Amino acid sequence: SIIVAVVLFLAVRAGVVEAFKIPTSSMEGTLLVGDYLLVNKAIYGAEVPFLGLRLPSWREPTRSEVVVFHPPHDPLKNYVKRVVGVPGDTLEMREKMLLVNGREIQEKYVRHIDSSRDATHSGMKWQRSHLLARAMKHEPTYGEGDGRSEYDRGLSRDYYRPSRDNWGPISVPEGSYFVLGDNRDNSEDSRYWGFVDRRSIRGRPWRLYFSYDTSSIRDVPWLHAIRWERVGQPIR
Repeated sequence: SIIVAVVLFLAVRAGVVEAFKIPTSSMEGTLLVGDYLLVNKAIYGAEVPFLGLRLPSWREPTRSEVVVFHPPHDPLKNYVKRVVGVPGDTLEMREKMLLVNGREIQEKYVRHIDSSRDATHSGMKWQRSHLLARAMKHEPTYGEGDGRSEYDRGLSRDYYRPSRDNWGPISVPEGSYFVLGDNRDNSEDSRYWGFVDRRSIRGRPWRLYFSYDTSSIRDVPWLHAIRWERVGQPIR
């Protein structure tokens, strides 16, 4: 009976649902540090342990869905972010505003905590190989007083200088997805390390089964630090 129970548990964990914990604030607004999730692994096609095979998926990931995946720069870890770009999409950001296929997207779930300045990161240079031709019309001119920002002047691939709040337009290749954190100013996501391969997407968070405020200093923390109002909430 014990062996059967263990086998059933492993089968459910591998192919149906698995529990995850949120350790960082990159999805704050939607997911908090100390949230515990149940993730539906069957929806996108679960991986069969030790065989390297995948079960048939119910459907493909779509824009605005929250997903769990292995990031390309650290495939042994699990990340959770929101899909903002699917294969064939054109993505860009202007002053924190996300544009998908040239249209501004109103993201009610996004949180911005840094209004003081933009930020650059050397890791964003990967975007150059996916920069669209229409963004490379001419070489930049660095003359003063032309009324254009440094980002707007740097339109060629060689001079492309993406930043946290201003980048693109770039195209999403087949079999890949672009993901961002909802806590947009404090998230390590596709802006910095690139697209997520479809085969690396493990599942979709379904519901919170527990939530615990790890920063709580109140008496009897095992009782008072539990976020009872979040327990059982669906994840959207």
